[in-house]
Amino acid sequence: MEEGTRTKKTVFVGGISDDVDESNIYENFSTFGDIIEVQLPPASTDPNRQAETKHRGFAFVTYASSADAQDAIDNMDLNEMGGKVLKVNLARPMKGQLQVGGNRAIWESEEWLKQYAKPLAQSGGVQGRAVRDSGSQEPEENADNDGAMEE
Repeated sequence: MEEGTRTKKTVFVGGISDDVDESNIYENFSTFGDIIEVQLPPASTDPNRQAETKHRGFAFVTYASSADAQDAIDNMDLNEMGGKVLKVNLARPMKGQLQVGGNRAIWESEEWLKQYAKPLAQSGGVQGRAVRDSGSQEPEENADNDGAMEE
């Protein structure tokens, strides 16, 4: 019940121009009620695009009451801020919860690799391939014995 109540107090603000920051959003939306939180998701961490945009072009504003959120929607939807027309509506929960990293594969994070990945020498993959690729004529089932044939 808490999550559904919180969602009805959170407003999605889309179409935000690049020069708008959290303080601008707070100033424009605080006239409709007490704001608990303003979230302006940052742009991708790609260093090549870092200079282009500071944020992803949308924000979430959480109000203390759902009536305040509805007032903000009624008054700010299709209005201009920073030279762009805003799209303002109730925020909806995501259909599937994504990992913290967003749409990136879990094994792309350094934390996951440190915890779960083994060095190649310990994984068994390199040794098995090295025996098979060395040109020996051993049958494949003997290639996994890691030196059982050597003496």
